[in-house]
Amino acid sequence: MPTPSMEDYLERIYRLIDEKGYARVSDIAEGLEVHPSSVTKMIQKLDKDQYLIYEKYRGLILTSKGKKIGKRLVDRHHLLESFLSVIGVQHENIYRDVEGIEHHLSWDSITCIETLVEYFNRDDARRSELMRIRAELDTE
Repeated sequence: MPTPSMEDYLERIYRLIDEKGYARVSDIAEGLEVHPSSVTKMIQKLDKDQYLIYEKYRGLILTSKGKKIGKRLVDRHHLLESFLSVIGVQHENIYRDVEGIEHHLSWDSITCIETLVEYFNRDDARRSELMRIRAELDTE
């Protein structure tokens, strides 16, 4: 299983390839706010661990293992954004909060959150009731 840092890189690489068709060191560095030399070191580690294939000066491609993990990480990120939105977290806080919690939850917890989000999304009345209760608690 990749480390949290490796997960950040895999998620970013997966997103870039999905959006642009490729992922360059400079794009990864900009997205993660790290130095290109740090990206190169991590790419070499991800290559060694068979998450991607890297050829110096030619670029990189995700292996099937890397694609599977990358998609899972992106899906986890979207799920946690949905969860925070459902429970009423202010929009401007969601991204930062997801970045803060996503590596600290077990996949079991992620599955439970997914079930809860589905429960609230299936019925607008449930979601409205949740917002009503939250508003009541905020006024106490």
